[in-house]
Amino acid sequence: MAKIVSVIMTFIMFICPRANIPEVHIEQDKMKTNYTYVFIHGLGGWGENTVYYDLFPYWGVLGGDMMKYLNARGIECVAPSVTLNGSAWDRACEAYAQLTGTRVDYGAEHSKRCNHPRFGKNYTGRAMLKSWSSEDKINLMGHSFGGATMLELVELMMNGSEAERKATPAGELSPLFEGGKGDWIYSVTGLASPYNGTTAVPCKDVINAKKIAPLNQRLVVAAVGGIAGPIPDGRAKEDCAAYDLDIDPAIALTKTWHYSKDIYYFSVPCCMTDTDENGVTTCDESNFEFIYAGAATVMCEYTGTTPGGVVCDESWQPNDGMVNTISARAPFNARSRDYSGGRAVKGVFNVYPVYRGDHMSLMGGLFLNNNIREFYLDLIMNINSQ
Repeated sequence: MAKIVSVIMTFIMFICPRANIPEVHIEQDKMKTNYTYVFIHGLGGWGENTVYYDLFPYWGVLGGDMMKYLNARGIECVAPSVTLNGSAWDRACEAYAQLTGTRVDYGAEHSKRCNHPRFGKNYTGRAMLKSWSSEDKINLMGHSFGGATMLELVELMMNGSEAERKATPAGELSPLFEGGKGDWIYSVTGLASPYNGTTAVPCKDVINAKKIAPLNQRLVVAAVGGIAGPIPDGRAKEDCAAYDLDIDPAIALTKTWHYSKDIYYFSVPCCMTDTDENGVTTCDESNFEFIYAGAATVMCEYTGTTPGGVVCDESWQPNDGMVNTISARAPFNARSRDYSGGRAVKGVFNVYPVYRGDHMSLMGGLFLNNNIREFYLDLIMNINSQ
């Protein structure tokens, strides 16, 4: 699989040379904090621990490795590589192990219930963080499904897992499931994150019902129905990204999260569709990456009610080609406020103005170059000045 991805990445790099991007510098003297930033990728993504990251970095893409760019400017950054289609729980456990330099422990109770091995890769001696404590906090950045991953990690750091504490033999419990580490997190930022799920999941069924559908709509089916899971290794069907991205399970997951009054929460929703004065949302596919244009078109037209009773009306139609803008603002059960900079409020999702771009725009784009260096430096500067 890694060789196949590497070949694909090489081809993309060949036909899409990196853009000449002007330098942007951060004003270090305005920073009150300078904690490490942990970037968690989304569905189908990859981090620094993959063989092809240097060739084709998820964070920065055609504009060059954003981690190297920020590190060179005194902003310490790391980007774990979590399972591309795993559940938010599994991915949170994997991120924790990489950050702390320990073996991945999915938990005795979780692994038994979901029918997969309890332990994963061993990162002993390879901690991505030099130090992590209440004095040396971290800032979490999550793109797309990385947003749910980081909030799951925060929940475990804060409160651990009572189910794991009951099921695990004495002396075997991972520190992650102990809880009591909420003060190790300074801020979390969701980037086009489907906190409340996405209508791309039911739109998959809409596309499947068509006798003929364009290739870019078939890609939605491949992504949501194939890449995202279920994972064909005998595990429970709910232990995958596709399940956590479906609206009812996604909202149920948010109800297991608690939001700390001592953590800064930010979110950046994206949108590349247009809504007219009559409330009609349309999609100009020429503005989208090809792989998102099909989904955007179908999501613009979709309305329906989930089995759990969530009404997806016209307010769900604006989207970035994979995530509904309304879902990327904040979990529905969390407090939120519109935010455009300045002093943020802890314990509340400070929601930035909608970013004009499709789902990969904040990564730098796949085929459509997007200069995101200034965006991230401004975002980090703002967080560090709180």
